[in-house]
Amino acid sequence: MSNPPDQARPASLFRRLAALLYDSLLLLAVWFVATALLLPLNGGEAVEHNPFLTTYLLFISYGFYSYFWTHGGQTLGMRAWKLQLRNRRPGPVTLWQTLLRFMVAIPSALLFGLGYLWMLVDRDRLTWHDRYSETWIVQLDRNPLGR
Repeated sequence: MSNPPDQARPASLFRRLAALLYDSLLLLAVWFVATALLLPLNGGEAVEHNPFLTTYLLFISYGFYSYFWTHGGQTLGMRAWKLQLRNRRPGPVTLWQTLLRFMVAIPSALLFGLGYLWMLVDRDRLTWHDRYSETWIVQLDRNPLGR
């Protein structure tokens, strides 16, 4: 699929990874708060690593990203690096697309970053999760006002 008619250009790998780093620091803070909310349920003791905690943090992570992606297409890291997630089809990014993007981004990163590096050889400069979710991250000249 070629670029949509607005001639937006795909974001570079460097900018994507820089925004991801910013977002990971913010997400870490969100995880701390989310985990602290579990302390009363565990008698004030530290929550041990277990499947429940891992699943809980995975849902928190998805909520974090999907909220920002469906409300203006920018996480705080993406805003700092002037990036925006867009639907490659007409219309706004949907929750289904955010779920697909999130679930494919995990193996994209865990397989030695191959899903991200794929954009260096892809004709449209898309990652695995861009292609699978029919979304893409574009480089903005300036951040949109408002949201």
